[in-house]
Amino acid sequence: MKSPVHRCRDVEHGRGQVGNGAGLSCLQSEQHIPIPKDVITSYSASAMWFIRDACGIVCAIITWLLVFYAEFVVLFVLLVPSKSLTYSIVNGTLFNSLAFLALASHLRAMCTDPGAVPKGNATKEYIESLQLKPGQVVYKCPKCSSIKPDRAHHCSVCKRCIRKMDHHCPWVNNCVGENNQKYFVLFTMYIALVSLHALVMVVFHFLNCFEEDWTLCSSFSPPVTVILLILLCFEGLLFLIFTSVMFGTQVHSICTDETGIEQLKKEERRWAKKTKWMNMRAVFGHPFSLLWFSPFSTPDHGKAETYQYVV
Repeated sequence: MKSPVHRCRDVEHGRGQVGNGAGLSCLQSEQHIPIPKDVITSYSASAMWFIRDACGIVCAIITWLLVFYAEFVVLFVLLVPSKSLTYSIVNGTLFNSLAFLALASHLRAMCTDPGAVPKGNATKEYIESLQLKPGQVVYKCPKCSSIKPDRAHHCSVCKRCIRKMDHHCPWVNNCVGENNQKYFVLFTMYIALVSLHALVMVVFHFLNCFEEDWTLCSSFSPPVTVILLILLCFEGLLFLIFTSVMFGTQVHSICTDETGIEQLKKEERRWAKKTKWMNMRAVFGHPFSLLWFSPFSTPDHGKAETYQYVV
């Protein structure tokens, strides 16, 4: 059990006095103030969200360039020179579909508001509009001057408090939070699949070329072909390992309903425990369907539900 002083960090005591004019003080941690979602949502679903961070923008561009490089090698080294038209069509369709879904997921993860809390809303007028009872408090972020919901954390890159923030990922130039975690999970999954597919095609290409004339295996010279394939293998293996680990970590985090920051800080669990299936549905939408795997489908995070502030 945390001490009252610890539960009151980032709390503004001098504002929001209501009722009989008593000052704000701490209540027990199990008491909450239900707040509708629309009062803590800063952007509409159709609004564009983009973080102007130089490092993140460079990382995002590198991600797209690496996918385009893999596309170039797969198309002009592995598929076009192939003697089997069926092999080229099947693998070309599969590879391009996975690459397209990966880039679409990356774009949605980068340009979707992760769950930012309205900046600077911790004003006296706004807190009074919440109609707090005498003795109740709300948490305030001292960095962005916003009312801080339960399970929200401040991101120094986005310069905002993010609901259910898992971490800030420079590769998508955005935080991974409540609203875009689905797209980030799909991005890691599709990148892992497209990397695995590229590695399998490279292995088959090497096996076939050992039995034939290397000059007939590619439109490029043998040295150039080998260099291109080695670079593709290195890229595919690196991203396969990295995204597979990240995908597994994200799925575990969703199933346990505990974000990466909460696990790192070993924060006390103060929210209702749900089943793993309910946690998955909360992130990917209701009910289960193929739309779970589509980056173009926006999940319903429960618009009728209310969010609660710890007091």
